[in-house]
Amino acid sequence: MSKVVAIANQKGGVGKTTTAINLAASLCHFEQECLLIDIDPQSNTTSGLGIDKSTLKKTIYDVLIDEIALEDVIKNTAMDWLDIAPATTFLSGAEIDLVNLENREKKLKFALEKFQKVYKYIIIDCPPSLGLLTVNSLIAADTVLIPMQCEFFALEGLGQLSKTIFALMQDYNLDLEGVLFTMFDSRTNLAGQVVDEVKKFFSDKVYETKIPRTVKLAESPSFGKPAILYDPSGKGTSAYLEFAKEFLAKQNC
Repeated sequence: MSKVVAIANQKGGVGKTTTAINLAASLCHFEQECLLIDIDPQSNTTSGLGIDKSTLKKTIYDVLIDEIALEDVIKNTAMDWLDIAPATTFLSGAEIDLVNLENREKKLKFALEKFQKVYKYIIIDCPPSLGLLTVNSLIAADTVLIPMQCEFFALEGLGQLSKTIFALMQDYNLDLEGVLFTMFDSRTNLAGQVVDEVKKFFSDKVYETKIPRTVKLAESPSFGKPAILYDPSGKGTSAYLEFAKEFLAKQNC
């Protein structure tokens, strides 16, 4: 059975898409077959993996709204073991289009049902909001992974997201995969303070691996490549590989 992991944080700019791309790529490096679903209307995951959005005839939007089969939109990527269900900015209209549909919050869950034995992991990159696209993702997922920067405002956003996650956990059997610190700078006192506060709240759900802020990680999406292909020996690449190892180790606990 596939494990479905939604990567979510209602606060933008926390490395959510970077984490979605590079976690999936790192898992594939360890020969874990992955499907990456771009359900963020900014569609940065799609372009970040080198998909030319102007050539796409069908996307995840058509899966959600017109019930097109998911296999009809999946694309291969430059990495072995890694496929993507792409998006374009047209997905921004899905929040409105979903409102009047029956089972509007379960469209993605239904679309994924036949893929439960195709991929080892299905990673969903959620939008930075708590609208219907994110709710669809969380309901479809087994667990949610929260990327987080070490800053004060991130703590405020985490509290709001946690309320939503805990409510969905009660109704839809959703579990918390963990909290990952991104753009981490160990030289600042604030970074250490935020880590301590989050550990008080989430304890063993906080990953030991921390993703540093690096130029190469920021550059790689503009070249349509995950960090492991763009900068194989870089600090960011090494950090995501370590994170993938820690992630996989927890699956076997």
